[in-house]
Formats: sequence, C-alpha cells, structure tokens
Amino acid sequence: MTDHTFDNLFSIAGKVALVTGGSRGIGEMIAAGFLAKGAKVYISSRKAAVCEETASRLGQTYGGECVALPADLSQMSGVESLAARLGEREGRLDILVNNAGVSWGAKLEVFPEIGWDKVMDTNVKGVFFLTQKLLPLLRAAASAETPARVINVGSIDGIKTAIFDTFSYGASKAAVHHLTRFMAAHLTKEHILFNAIAPGPFPTWMLSTGVGGGGDVASTNWDGVAGTNPSGRVGTPQDIAGLAIFLSSRAGEFVVGQTIACDGGVVAAS
Repeated sequence: MTDHTFDNLFSIAGKVALVTGGSRGIGEMIAAGFLAKGAKVYISSRKAAVCEETASRLGQTYGGECVALPADLSQMSGVESLAARLGEREGRLDILVNNAGVSWGAKLEVFPEIGWDKVMDTNVKGVFFLTQKLLPLLRAAASAETPARVINVGSIDGIKTAIFDTFSYGASKAAVHHLTRFMAAHLTKEHILFNAIAPGPFPTWMLSTGVGGGGDVASTNWDGVAGTNPSGRVGTPQDIAGLAIFLSSRAGEFVVGQTIACDGGVVAAS
C-alpha cells in the first residue's frame, strides 16, 4: 500500500553516520548538519588531535554524539583499522560519507609520481576499500523500508576541466563519480543506495591553497572567488549539508547512482 503521508520526509534522526575527512572543510560541514538533525556521527581524519578537537566542538555546538576515529585512509592498514574500530562500537551503519581527499598541484612537465599515487590512493582506492570493509555494517542497516546510504564526495573538477594544474585530482574525482555508478549497479538491490556530490567553491582549506590564501581560510579573499560564480557567492554549510541530508533521508530514496553538482551554477555555465 502506498504511503501518502509526508511525515519526517527529511529526517535522519537516530541514524548512525560516518563522515571521513570530517575534521574540517566539506566533511565538517556535513557532520555538523547530521548532528543538528539528530544523527549519531563518527568523524575520521588523519591527524588524531585535530579529529578529536573537531568532534568535541561539534558535539558541544550541535548536541548529540560526535565520536572521533582517526585513520589514514591512503593506507590499507588505516582503512581496515577504521572499519574494525567502528564495528566494535556499532552493529550497523546507516550513512557512509566518503569525503576524505587530497590534492596535488604541479606543472605538467614536472608533475611527480607521488602526486599521482597519493591522490589516487586516498581519493579512489580509499573510497572503494573502506566501502568494501564496511559492507557488513551497511548491510545490517539496509532494508526495503529504510535503505542504507553511501555518499561519495567528488568534485566539479571531475566534471569540468579545473583552472589549476591538479591533474591527478580531477582524474581521481571523475573516477569517484563513475565508481559511484558501479557500486549502485551492484548494491541497490541490497537496499544500499549510492550517490555522489560534486562540490564547487566552498570556503575550505583545500580551495584556499589554490586561490592564494595559503590555507588560511579566515583571510582568504572569498569575495573574489564569489565574483567568478554565477550565483555570486561561495557555498555554505547549509548548502552541502542540506544536499547530504536529502540524499540520506526518505526524500532522497529514489535518487540512485547520480552525481549531483553543488556549485552555484559553475558546471552549468562552463
């Protein structure tokens, strides 16, 4: 029988989520939104002290439970350790956000092998194998009534050509987008739904390093970045968290295998 009610359409209350790369930037924004809407959130990042500080601050700011599980997801040992530690704490995982990522910029003629391998290992290999290792927890959460969700964070640089000399980064994000479709083809019938988000300009450490801010988010000229965007601004936490919450809720349940740009119109205007 069809359910004609719209109660709790965007609710994620009570769900268990893991956000990788959750100590800053896009990951922190999504984790904050999940917490504000009643989810229990685990965040992971490579630097343990930063991860712990962010988890504590987010928990105090938005309420709910935010737990730090530091891990280096460019290494299989880190992937396996994170999956094992989460499995010791939880019997299910409702939402996995594969957001951890790195970039590398260098001129074509001198682009180094490490700048290729580090980016691919973190951005593509890490996404695939963490998802693989967490399948038991995702399957435990998945049902026809309440599917589990996996959101892979790609980039508009995987859709359009970037203005930066970040060859491996753009290639890695295009791979993430297509991997999302592959995984959706294999696991949708098990009620594990995959989608990708391709963010545009957000005020993050990573983008700051590319637009002359040197990684100092507070002092970066975001107005200058906003001036190049069709919407006349950069993204906000509400923009990216809102899309992630939609994809994780009943409202987004029939959206499967898609890559959705969250960019203020950059891709549309390119």
